[in-house]
Amino acid sequence: MNSLSAEIAGVDRKGIILAVNDRWQAFAVENGLEPGQAAPSTGVGTNYFAVCGPGTGACTGDALSASMGLQAVLDGRLERFNLDYPCDSPTQERWFTMTVMPLGQKVKTGAVITHTDITERKQAEEKLRLAARVFSDAHEGITITNPQGVILDVNAAFTRITGYSREEVVGQNPRILNSGRQDMAFYAAMWRSLTETGHWSGELWNRRKDGVVIAELLKISAMRNADGSTLQYVAHFTDISERVTAQARIDTLAFYDPLTNLPNRRLLLDRLDQALHASVRHKRKNALLFVDLDNFKTLNDSLGHHQGDLLLVQVAQRLKTCVRDGDTVSHLGSDEFVLMLEDLSVDAMVAANRAEAVAEKILSAFILVFALDQGGHHATPSIGITLFGALALEVNEDPLRRAELAMFQAKAAGRNTLRFFDAQMQATVSAHAALEADLREAVQARQLVLHYQPQVVGAGRMTGVEALVRWQHPRRGTVPPADFIALAEETGLILPIGQWVLETACTQLAQWAHLTIAVNVSARQFQQADSVASVVDTLARSRARPKLLKLELTESMLVDDVEAIIAKMGALKAIGVTFSLDDFGTGYWSLAYLKRLPLDQLKIDQGFVRNIVTEPNDAAIAKMIMALAESLGLAVIAEGVELQAHADFLAHLGCHAYQGHFFGRALPLGEFEALVARDSDRSTG
Repeated sequence: MNSLSAEIAGVDRKGIILAVNDRWQAFAVENGLEPGQAAPSTGVGTNYFAVCGPGTGACTGDALSASMGLQAVLDGRLERFNLDYPCDSPTQERWFTMTVMPLGQKVKTGAVITHTDITERKQAEEKLRLAARVFSDAHEGITITNPQGVILDVNAAFTRITGYSREEVVGQNPRILNSGRQDMAFYAAMWRSLTETGHWSGELWNRRKDGVVIAELLKISAMRNADGSTLQYVAHFTDISERVTAQARIDTLAFYDPLTNLPNRRLLLDRLDQALHASVRHKRKNALLFVDLDNFKTLNDSLGHHQGDLLLVQVAQRLKTCVRDGDTVSHLGSDEFVLMLEDLSVDAMVAANRAEAVAEKILSAFILVFALDQGGHHATPSIGITLFGALALEVNEDPLRRAELAMFQAKAAGRNTLRFFDAQMQATVSAHAALEADLREAVQARQLVLHYQPQVVGAGRMTGVEALVRWQHPRRGTVPPADFIALAEETGLILPIGQWVLETACTQLAQWAHLTIAVNVSARQFQQADSVASVVDTLARSRARPKLLKLELTESMLVDDVEAIIAKMGALKAIGVTFSLDDFGTGYWSLAYLKRLPLDQLKIDQGFVRNIVTEPNDAAIAKMIMALAESLGLAVIAEGVELQAHADFLAHLGCHAYQGHFFGRALPLGEFEALVARDSDRSTG
């Protein structure tokens, strides 16, 4: 009995343990008892039923089953009892099988209890069950082949993904799924990897039973014997068609213009960068043609954006007919197209002539009318040309800027023509870039200051000021707004500059408390989603009185999204902020919109005031503005009043509010406050 590997004990009819083997005693040691220390529940003389009786814990059910089974054998009701049960040691999970057989043939004198460790068998069974469950329930398609590639089995997911039943593919080669999109070299590389490493993974295209080609993410592993020979190949795959399609769509949106299907700016710059590097190596010239449609905005405004889109699509088609295969026609947005002509010549003059020939071809292509919904439409382009490449490597944006500048020269020359970039343009570009860099630094270094110009009524009684931004450049000196405001608009710096002007003006407004301050608001500033909240928050922080803040808007702001502007003005008007329409009469305006705007004041532009005494037309416009303002219940102020004659004439027309050098120049804060103090002393003296 001691030579057996099982734990064995003999019990009498009452369950008293009569004898045990060495393995029975060793089991106690294996489970944490010292050698030689017999467990009370397993030693000779112990009642086995005490071990198996009902108790608490995870094994209560097994203990009860063991007790009942032993009793059934002792009573002669069972010839044999078997029970598999878990019995974990401190170091591992273990399983045993308990077998109970009677002692004695006719008269049952007791029983033999055997406990055998079946852990390895249980683990093997669990692995088989797990493998079967994974194979049948997996979301991935699974294919098992022999070493020659013949399919031995597939799972349910394989059938769902491919459309083939198990019966249709067992015995076949996986090449029945071949879509033809991968060449022989692809599959040769796959088998080479499987042979050398036992693994391969990647993406490929397979064909379903219904003929639909799908993208798959495939992983193949070789199952090998101990000697290294291959037993089987197991392939796992998932259908990633939706992901691949979505990625292709994302790539298309990222690199192509959705309206014209032409490369967009991003793809153009990428190709331009490649062309620059290639041309430096091969010393051949290339060209960029910047094509801008003349008067495109007028078309959009008069006929609508849909008609503009129809025109752009047709322009794209005509431009493609003007270039060679391999050249790039791109759409940067709006009405701007750029053509890149590569590998023209090593000779600059030859390259220029070839680029000019393409430009002339474009001009000719535009002679034919374009078909819009309303009928035929004649459009013309302005074309800027620059050569690039064959010299030192440059940044890809540089040729694009040169071509755009040349296009502006074509516009200035009368449109519907072409111009080449020249050195003078380069000087202008460099100066522009330097000024932009300085302006960015100015915003950070607080080089901007506010000057204040009086706004008066009657003979000169000051009622408020206009806050005018100035740039105190450390080298250039005072830079006038005309030299940098347009640049700020172009670069987006107008947003931080405009916010700084508003905050500075409101802080000063809180200190004065008796003067209004007019602040110019740019179109870009007012178009921001948080423009209203920004003004409200600034007023709250500075504790300025809203009714003393006057925001000056320009007519150009009324071109786009008038309804949104009206809503924003109404929100600020509700808290007391007033509005003045600046430069009135110089730009776009509509009486239909004007009567809906919650304005307080119209501002007569200085262009009409300057010659109001001598030019009947200017006087007539000023008179018309006065009449219009009166009919709408609006106040009027005239800017650019530099002579007494200007003030007298305006007063004769009924305008009694002025701003201009005659009543005071724009002054820094200190000088302005000194001026106010002197005027106050004179009035009280």
